[in-house]
Amino acid sequence: MQNLILASSSPRRKELLENLHLTFEVSSSDVDESFDPELAPGEIVMELSSRKAKAVSKKHPGSYVIGADTVVVLDGTILGKPQDKAEAFSMLKALEGRTHAVYTGVSIIAPEKENNFYVKTDVVFWELTDDEINAYVNTGEPFDKAGAYGIQGEGCVLVKEIAGDYFSVVGLPVSKTVRELRNLGFEIPI
Repeated sequence: MQNLILASSSPRRKELLENLHLTFEVSSSDVDESFDPELAPGEIVMELSSRKAKAVSKKHPGSYVIGADTVVVLDGTILGKPQDKAEAFSMLKALEGRTHAVYTGVSIIAPEKENNFYVKTDVVFWELTDDEINAYVNTGEPFDKAGAYGIQGEGCVLVKEIAGDYFSVVGLPVSKTVRELRNLGFEIPI
């Protein structure tokens, strides 16, 4: 029997896999998430997702393990998770009325194989007033999210349009992940 493990504690990634009615376990990794700032964003997310998947795979040999990492990039700068309200406001202020890129890297470790890829999606924010930004910051939603917003939550009101994979912005490019799992021999009924 094939065993699937999500190497992430993200409730969003878990929900996306649950939508496929797949049986899987969640086993988050405690890896160092520092990275070489000279790397391109796609390389960074693949490096971090691979690190997560490998750490969990060591505990579950023979399983299929999915690791993922997402970053928000504006003008070549990676925006992480804000530490406080002021930083969340500052990030959202920088994003407002502009296009930024969201990169999600995925690493799938299968028995004797590994596949790494990333998906880039461009996101355009509406022009926002300071009151709108403060109202969103006060929801508390920005604090565990790269770039200080969640497109799948109340942050959806900030987004004017996207070009690319919506689910990648949420944290896992589902359709590409399913195809790559199949390519590695994992049986998916849909």
